[in-house]
This record gives sequence, structure tokens and C-alpha cells, in this order.
Amino acid sequence: MVVRRGLARTVVRMMRYRMVGDLPKEGILVGAPHTSNWDFVTMLLVMWHHGAHPRVLVKAELFRGPLGWLLRRMGGVPLDRSNASEVIPGLVAEARSSGEPFRLVIAAEGTRSRGTYWKSGFRRLSLQTGLPITLAFFDPPTRTMGFGPTFHASDDVVADMDLVRSFYADKPGIKPADATVPRLREEDAQSSSEAGETGQSSG
Repeated sequence: MVVRRGLARTVVRMMRYRMVGDLPKEGILVGAPHTSNWDFVTMLLVMWHHGAHPRVLVKAELFRGPLGWLLRRMGGVPLDRSNASEVIPGLVAEARSSGEPFRLVIAAEGTRSRGTYWKSGFRRLSLQTGLPITLAFFDPPTRTMGFGPTFHASDDVVADMDLVRSFYADKPGIKPADATVPRLREEDAQSSSEAGETGQSSG
């Protein structure tokens, strides 16, 4: 951790970026916008700069040989996709029993997929574990990086995502053309359900 923190502080100093916001003791950190490989790498540097050891979900099949060793040193957690729902609660329980902070970093945009929807794992995990969500960012135009609002996922997915959209509205990332609007499939489902209930009431 000492080596990682020293490296991160040196890199951030060379980049001449300003750090803002507070890093929570535990939670799910959404790193966005994720428009290039450097966006997410820099997000990890921000965490190391604060002396934190973040955890990052990585496909289990990548943990082989030297790459597996490196991934673990960087906070990588092998994700067994056949049993994904059990991975995070187990890690949270382990961290709490040891008294150590638990911070999971997620790239909700799906690694620059430029799809219509973000991946909703960060929200599901918050509901499942009770961990808060913190919106992290790296913004080249203003040369700032750090952490924004922290909140708990609620039953109102649209309200939750309105907060996310509002925060990232003026943070385009390294490649603004590749940024995606924060939106989840669940929002469309909720809107359709509410529209159907309104129609039934009117009828």
C-alpha cells in the first residue's frame, strides 16, 4: 500500500490535478465517465492516493500466471459469473469481520461499450448489501478528480438515476464523444409500469 500510495501521489502531482470530495470508509464507487482506458486507471490512482485498497471485479479466467498476480495486487477480485450474487456479500462480510474498510470500484458504463444502457450492478449490489453508492469522477477539462455525492439505492430507480445524470452532466471524460448518458433498463420498466397503473386508474 505504501508503494501504491507513493506512486499515485507522484503521478497525480505530475498531472497537476486537483483532488476534491471525501472518500467514504465503505461503499460502491462508480467510476465514470469511462471513455478510455485511462479514465478507469486514473480512478484507481485516486483511490491509492487516499491510501485506500479498492476492490475491482475481474473475470475469473484472467487470473492466470503473472497477470493473475498483478490483478490481485491491484485489488482484482475473481468474479465467478455462475455464482456472482454470492461474491460481494462474502467480501463485505469478510471486511467487516476484520474491521477493514470495503470499497468496490465499478465501471458502470460497461467498459466503453457505448451501449444505450449502463450496467445496473452497482445499484443491485447497493440494495443487496446496504452499501452506499459514491459517484467518483475524473474530469480533464477542469483538471479535477475525486468523489461526488454518496447515496443509498432506493426503490425509485428513476430518482436515483436522475441524481447520477445530474452529477455527470458536465463531466465528459477524456473522450467526450464516447461518453454515454447514465440510464438503466430498469428505468424503462418502471416508467412503463407507472404508465400502465395511470391508465388503469383513468379507466
